[in-house]
Amino acid sequence: MAKKTKKPWQGRFTKKTHQFVEKFTSSIHIDNRLASYDIWGTEAHVKMLNEVGILTNAELKKILAALKKVEKKIHDGKIKWDDSLEDIHMHIESELISLIGNAAKKVHTGRSRNDQIATDMRLYLRDEIIDIVESIIILQKKIINLAEKYQNSIMPGFTHLQVAQPVTFGFVLMAWFFMLERDKERFTFSFGRVNLCPLGAAALSGSSHKLNRKYVAKFLGFDGVTDNSLDSVSDRDFVIDFISNSSILMSHLSRFAEEIIIWCSTMYNFIELDDEVCTGSSIMPQKKNPDVLELIRGKTGTVYGQLVNILTIVKAQPFAYNRDNQEDKKALFDCGDTILNSLSAMSICIDSIYLNEDITKEAAKKGYSTATDFADYLVNKKVPFRDAHEIVGKAVAFAIKNNLNLDEIPFENLKNFSPVIKKDIFKFLSIKGSVDSKKTLGGTSASEVKKQIAKAKKLINEK
Repeated sequence: MAKKTKKPWQGRFTKKTHQFVEKFTSSIHIDNRLASYDIWGTEAHVKMLNEVGILTNAELKKILAALKKVEKKIHDGKIKWDDSLEDIHMHIESELISLIGNAAKKVHTGRSRNDQIATDMRLYLRDEIIDIVESIIILQKKIINLAEKYQNSIMPGFTHLQVAQPVTFGFVLMAWFFMLERDKERFTFSFGRVNLCPLGAAALSGSSHKLNRKYVAKFLGFDGVTDNSLDSVSDRDFVIDFISNSSILMSHLSRFAEEIIIWCSTMYNFIELDDEVCTGSSIMPQKKNPDVLELIRGKTGTVYGQLVNILTIVKAQPFAYNRDNQEDKKALFDCGDTILNSLSAMSICIDSIYLNEDITKEAAKKGYSTATDFADYLVNKKVPFRDAHEIVGKAVAFAIKNNLNLDEIPFENLKNFSPVIKKDIFKFLSIKGSVDSKKTLGGTSASEVKKQIAKAKKLINEK
């Protein structure tokens, strides 16, 4: 005769679960985070069971009252997580049974832990996506504020980490804004795929009970139900979407962090960060380190790792549910936590940035950053671009040899490079003239940066 245990599946077993196996297969110390969602899903399920006649009104009333007590007990930290109960679903069911007995034993009718966990995760992820989108918007607002402050502050723009052309710091910040806007769009779009209810799919093939899946979906605020029961319990695409989107977002935050780290280094000294976002050295008293930004950069690898993790978990799984999927919550929770913390950290850092405008302006003059403007000037004088490119290259070589900036080359020397060069060339060789001339849509001129800021404000519903 089978030994009595708390496990609901123990009936066909004649031996107690090995103690190590019990601990190894338990997920309660991870999925207890889903408690409130599991209770909410259970509330929806039992109300539907009552609607279709499986639960009486009296039974429903008992169950709902007991669910509130269990929720409070969990909230107050009065439930001891037990590996023998495996997961959050069985803990809640066990608590219900201890409170109201037989009525609670009917709760799992027409439901499996397979569709239950899929529902819990979707409910959780909906909130996580909303929180992330809100955090992105907070960061975007701070970027806009900084861009407005420094929209006319000239600095060098880089390619290959070499000075390329003069730009403004406001222009650079708006590049960051629009990268985040794409991140926001990705998360927002993925919300629709998350917001479908799998509850009622049961183990894999649906249920022989006359369940009303649409009732449950509406109660839980889903847009609708999933279409195929086998796919419903097997699908983890919504988790992959989330971690993939998170990986792209982290790559952007890491790139922002890297630029700030470079710019606040002693060799550049373009920006200063407030003391409150920096740390010192245990041995070098003079150090002021951008550790917060370095950690954002480092945590990017953690999120990338979770993407590889979840892809590997699902890559060879046969349908339907497999225990491998127990590991998906580690990837999901770790990724969400990392993203939200990194967005908060970046927002604090952005708030603390001070631009050394005199230094960035001088740096923009280096590296012959107006050479392209010189070439454009010649093109406007009807010189073919390839010829203009060669002429300017010779002028740069002359400047290097004589240790001059382009706008420091005497006019008598400049006109030797091409007969079309007139004294108006100096307007185009100045860094301000260069910036002001970039009036194409999306350019770095003051008028275009203002347009970008205006559009950005509209995108985040600011007036």
